[in-house]
Amino acid sequence: MPAPISERKLANAIRVLSFDAVQKANSGHPGAPMGMADIAEVLWRKFLKHNPTDPQWHNRDRFVLSNGHGSMLIYSLLHLSGYDVSVDDLKGFRQLHSKTPGHPELGYTPGVETTTGPLGQGIANAVGFAIAEKTLAAQFNREGHNVVDHNTYAFLGDGCLMEGISHEVCSLAGTLGLGKLVFFYDDNGISIDGNVEGWFTDDTQARFESYGWQVIKVDGHDADAITQATEQALAETAKPSLIICKTTIGAGSPNKQGLAASHGAPLGDDEIALTRDALSWKHAPFELDDEIYEAWDAKAKGDVQQKNWEADFAAYEKAYPELAAELSRRLNGELPADFASQAQAYIQQTQEAGGDVASRKASQNAINSLQPLLPELLGGSADLAGSNLTLFKGAKGIEKDADGNYIYYGVREFGMTAIANGIALHGGFIPYVATFLMFMEYARNAVRMGALMKQRVIHVYTHDSIGLGEDGPTHQPVEQLTSLRATPNLRTWRPCDATESASAWVEAIKSESNPSALIFSRQGLPHQARDSEQVANITKGGYVLAKEQGELQAIIIATGSEVGLAMEAYETLSANGVGVRVVSMPCAEIFVEQEANYREAVLPANIRARVAVEAAHVDYWYKFVGLDGKVIGMTTYGESAPASDLYKEFGITTDAVVDAVNSLV
Repeated sequence: MPAPISERKLANAIRVLSFDAVQKANSGHPGAPMGMADIAEVLWRKFLKHNPTDPQWHNRDRFVLSNGHGSMLIYSLLHLSGYDVSVDDLKGFRQLHSKTPGHPELGYTPGVETTTGPLGQGIANAVGFAIAEKTLAAQFNREGHNVVDHNTYAFLGDGCLMEGISHEVCSLAGTLGLGKLVFFYDDNGISIDGNVEGWFTDDTQARFESYGWQVIKVDGHDADAITQATEQALAETAKPSLIICKTTIGAGSPNKQGLAASHGAPLGDDEIALTRDALSWKHAPFELDDEIYEAWDAKAKGDVQQKNWEADFAAYEKAYPELAAELSRRLNGELPADFASQAQAYIQQTQEAGGDVASRKASQNAINSLQPLLPELLGGSADLAGSNLTLFKGAKGIEKDADGNYIYYGVREFGMTAIANGIALHGGFIPYVATFLMFMEYARNAVRMGALMKQRVIHVYTHDSIGLGEDGPTHQPVEQLTSLRATPNLRTWRPCDATESASAWVEAIKSESNPSALIFSRQGLPHQARDSEQVANITKGGYVLAKEQGELQAIIIATGSEVGLAMEAYETLSANGVGVRVVSMPCAEIFVEQEANYREAVLPANIRARVAVEAAHVDYWYKFVGLDGKVIGMTTYGESAPASDLYKEFGITTDAVVDAVNSLV
């Protein structure tokens, strides 16, 4: 009988596949895969619970490569383990439409759990996975039936730890006691600019211990030490664990290991030849022994693990049929069968009730009405629950040892948003998160990543304009609406009253493959009269709120708090014989997706006298009014004063709208 294949040889398979693929693409990062190969071999072959034949099995462990530039590490692991990632896919690394893009991307590669690349966000997603697992387990597991029971692992590097988001999310993870979260830190001391001692000298162990983590230090090239450290991490169920793995970047390369030269560029043909010799690797590029594939293949083991879980779930289903049905619905991302009808009834009731209200309060009313229909709504705010009005009746904060349905994120806008992406990716929840619209800027890249991944995350942004008043220009958003609207896949709603607010919430919940930004006011907004057709047309993103009297001559387009101004101008203009209509456009992105005949019915092309009014940056609206139209809004930052004074100061008034229309007709 042949001797068992060594763990080092199995790890070397990762090394050679990684540097071969990078070399063929003439682009990529071989250093991290080569340096972390031994860690990856131990985790993936000994500990990771997964099934390559069913990458979406609900109770699988989650693995995140936060240092996503080392993407050939995960592609090699997926290929070796038996996922649908072929040698040809590895040869297509970084090529158009391949399964192996430059950084791991959700939806391209089976087995990739999240899109990573912007450093630090992967570990934030991992924290989201762990929060989702722990919370879902608390809600559904019963004695003797642990049907939600998996770990979350992440690889990370120096860059991830230098990014500020790492502090935000790791601090919270320690506070919440996420004992099923295990991070492996690739402590190689090298980043793009060279040895990190010139700019990164943190005591990482002390830092994480202060967060409440278990910290273990090992030689990242010693398989036995890594195994023992992982076992120790899994044995600690009250704290997350950080395993600091001292490694050599580009390990195995005689002339480039330990140097920044192996970080972000191919090794080169000559160095690859030397590396093959150093590793005693006799095979041609992309060729492996059958015994290596047999040792790596995780399909049979994964199939047994999944079948065992399915048997456990069948027993759970028999003992708790209603819970099992609810858990299955939520994990499959399905809304309750009666949600659409009940939500529509709520919207209609809101319209009939009327009443002036700040849209942030209307948002809270919507949450209170919709959350009982959707227990998977998992809310949170960045230390602004009392201002964002995101708490609902029955909200219970998630704590270290308690079940809950609301997350107090603290002042962590970026971390909060990236965690929410992870919660959405995990499944079982529809997360919503909140802050002031101005502080969306702190979270901007996580908003973009959620849109890139098409995750159903609902971003609640209040204090939406200069209308917030006395806090002044540091808190008054101007350009943020344009930034959000320019983000592909993101739907940005700015409702004008309670009915539009309710509709925005419902559409955001129904939007399975789009995140949504819901923009709400601090100040009270007037209720608008509508018939049933107008209420239904809110879902189309833009609609005629007030029809012209007589022949149509001009159109006023408005959103949010400025719809009230538009309606006041409409009354004045109509009384003076001007045929003007008001179009409320709470979600411009959805409006432009409507059929041409609907858009033409709302904004007839032959009516060039158009005025848009919004207390935000003006440039966005020229796409609707044309260069000959007029936009009343902001071209500067705000000032500190009461809201009514600010609207006058910046010329966002009823008289200004009237004058603008009169100048065009």
